[in-house]
Amino acid sequence: MKGTLSPPGNFAGQAGKCPKERLVIKGGHRLEGTVRTSGAKNAALPILAATLLSESTCEILNVPLLEDIRFFISLLHELGTDTSASFENRVSAVTVDASSISGYEAPHELVRLIRASILVLGPLIARIGRARVSMPGGCAIGNRPINLHLKGLELMGAEYEVSNGFVDIRTKGLGGARIYLDFPSVTCTENLLMAAVLARGTTVIENAAREPEIVDLAKMLKNMGARISGEGSDTLKIEGVRYLGGTRWSIIPDRIEAGTYIMAAGAAGGTLEITDTVPSHLDSAISKLRAAGMKIDCSGDSIFVESSGRLKSVDVITQPYPGFPTDLQAQFMVLMCLAQGLSVITENIFENRFMHVAELKRLGADIKIEGRSAIIRGVKKFTGAPVQATDLRASACLVLAGLAARGVTEITDIHHLDRGYENMEAKLAALGADIKRINA
Repeated sequence: MKGTLSPPGNFAGQAGKCPKERLVIKGGHRLEGTVRTSGAKNAALPILAATLLSESTCEILNVPLLEDIRFFISLLHELGTDTSASFENRVSAVTVDASSISGYEAPHELVRLIRASILVLGPLIARIGRARVSMPGGCAIGNRPINLHLKGLELMGAEYEVSNGFVDIRTKGLGGARIYLDFPSVTCTENLLMAAVLARGTTVIENAAREPEIVDLAKMLKNMGARISGEGSDTLKIEGVRYLGGTRWSIIPDRIEAGTYIMAAGAAGGTLEITDTVPSHLDSAISKLRAAGMKIDCSGDSIFVESSGRLKSVDVITQPYPGFPTDLQAQFMVLMCLAQGLSVITENIFENRFMHVAELKRLGADIKIEGRSAIIRGVKKFTGAPVQATDLRASACLVLAGLAARGVTEITDIHHLDRGYENMEAKLAALGADIKRINA
C-alpha cells in the first residue's frame, strides 16, 4: 500500500527513536569471531533514487536497515511512488513502483535530515522534466555545494532558478553533452549519470568519480536497459534511451563498514573474519593497515584480520577512490593515536572533518591540528570518559576508541551512528565487546 512500510516495526530496528540514547562501552575486551558486512548505504541511496527513472517495478535487495534509508524511502513516498520495505530473515528488500510518480519536490523537512536527497534531482529532471529540491547547504563535516550538479544539467539543456532556499530546475528535454567535472564528486557523478540515461544523444562525463558505489549504480541502470560504458574509470559515456524497465538488483557490501570492523580489531586487538565483502574495494586501506602492523588476508568474499600488540605509526592522505577513503579517516586516527611514533593524517576531501579530535583528546589522545593535517603522537592507552558524537564517521571512531580504552566510555548523540551502521553494538557484542545501548 502506498506510503506504508511493511513491517514498519522492523524498519531500521528502533534506531534513532530516542534522542537521549547513548552507548556505554567497557573497554579492554579482545574481539573474536565472524561479522557479516551489510549492504552499502552509499550504493543503496543512489540506487533507490534511480528507481524513479523506471516506469516498471524495481526490487532492490541487500538494503541496509539504517535511518538514512528510512528517510529516503519517505522521500520516495513524498514523490508519489508505491513503495514497500521488508526486512526479515536477513533478506532486506525495498520494492518501488514509480510508474505514476506525481511529485517533483524534495521538501526541506526531508533534505535537512538526509543530504542524499539531492540524488533525486537527476532522475526527476530526466523522467518528468522538473525538479524542485531544497538546497542542502553545509553540514558538520563541511560544505558540499551543488554547483557542479547544476552546471552539468545546464549543459544538457536544463534551466534552473535558485530562490527561497530551493533550486527549481526544468527542461523541455535533456540532450547529450560533454561535461568535465572540476572535482570528481560522487553525488554529482551519480546525478548526471542518472539524468543522462534518458537524455537524447550521447553524454560524456570526464573526471568522473570512480567509487565502487558508482559502478554498482551503473550496472543496475544497464540492467534496466541503459547504455553506459566506462564505469570504474574517470570517463563515463552514456547513450540515452527512451525507456528504462524494471529490475531486481542486490546492493554491494559496505566497504566502509567492513573497514571499520577491520580497524575495530586493530583498536581492541583480536582475530576476526569479516564476511560478505569485496576485499579489492579496500585495497588502499588494507595496505596502510598492513604497514601499521596488522595481519590481513583476503580469500573470496572474506577478510581475515589479526592484531595483537602495539601498532606502528603510518601517514595517511585521504583521496578520491581508489585512494584512502575519507569515510575511514576518523577510525584510522584512533589506531594512530595508540600507535608507536608520530603520524600525520591529511584530510583532502572535507575541510572540517576533524571534529572527532576534541573528543579523542578527552580520552587521552595527543593530537595537534595544522590546517588540513592532524599531527598525532601515539600514546600507550586511552582512558574512558564521556564523549559526544558529532557526525556519522566520528561516532564510529569513538566506538573504536571506547573498545580500546581502559574503563568506561559513554557516547551520546548516537543517532549519527544509526545513519550508517546497521546494529553496530549488536555485532560488536557478538564478537566479545562489552557494549550496551541505554535508552534514557
